[in-house]
Amino acid sequence: MDRTKHLSLADDAVCRAERLTGHAEEAARSNDFRHKAAPLAEAGALWSDIAKAHAAIAAVLPETEDTNA
Repeated sequence: MDRTKHLSLADDAVCRAERLTGHAEEAARSNDFRHKAAPLAEAGALWSDIAKAHAAIAAVLPETEDTNA
């Protein structure tokens, strides 16, 4: 995988983490779904860690050169 792919995967993971965090917040405010807040938050934290890992890998890879120029 090249740097661009890792950055794309990091971005996708951040979006999933953000979405799960929003769901966890909604669940925490609901009496009916409060029991789902912690698992949703944990899943969001996992996706955040995945995003950090992809970003760290991308940071050490060389920039992708445009070979179509």
